Amino acid sequence: MKKLFLILTLVSGLYIGKAQIQGYNLNDTVADFTVTDIEGNTHSLYDYTSQGKYVYLDFFFVDCGACQATVHYFNEFFDKYGCGAGDVMCMSIDAGGDDDEYVAYFEETYGGSTNHAIAVSGDGGSGAVDNVFNPAAYPTYCLISPDNKIIELDIWPIEGVETFEATFPSGFSPEEMECTTTGTTDVANLDFEVYPNPLTGKILNIKLQDQAEIEITSILGNTVYRAQVSANAQIDLGNLSAGTYFVKAVTPGASGVKKLVIK
Repeated sequence: MKKLFLILTLVSGLYIGKAQIQGYNLNDTVADFTVTDIEGNTHSLYDYTSQGKYVYLDFFFVDCGACQATVHYFNEFFDKYGCGAGDVMCMSIDAGGDDDEYVAYFEETYGGSTNHAIAVSGDGGSGAVDNVFNPAAYPTYCLISPDNKIIELDIWPIEGVETFEATFPSGFSPEEMECTTTGTTDVANLDFEVYPNPLTGKILNIKLQDQAEIEITSILGNTVYRAQVSANAQIDLGNLSAGTYFVKAVTPGASGVKKLVIK
């Protein structure tokens, strides 16, 4: 075996052991991964981060007592911020030894009454992800930013939704949202272009089929530009500093997000 599982239990309400990610150091860029959840839906990490989302990962296994005791808080957090429709995404990644049926039992038994985060078993490729992140113990909750850097290696102890909210970076205040789905989100379907990208000058071109509302946010979630524009618009972004931004275009029937790099 790659590693000896440290079986953790709750004793007098205390977590025994120190859980943290071993495969990455703080602020490392994490590798992309693609998994299939227990309902048969496919998810790729970079698909979510490219939309400007902060992605929370929960590494667990079914028979872990501390995992059973805290997963409902994770699901409640997922539900509170829109089930992935907003700026927060949550994914539960099994250590790899449990199949879809057993993880479904885990979620049904311990996951609480809210909508549940995406759950991935060994059948869906969770073991490969677990091997790369290499948590020392279970559960391990961590956080990946929209620029694909791991900015929290170990979110613990879990005392409620507020534990996860306390990890929001300065300036990031995601909107609380009602869920429009029960665990999965549709990829934005508005086709538009932003160029040049990377942007080295001041003028950003936006090619649309029709008028749309454009919102540009920083990597911390701060809105730096918002306006209604027509097709083939030009926007002066000369006041923005170098960095990574996200351009969101919204029409009455569709929306889409593009990553923009300003140099």
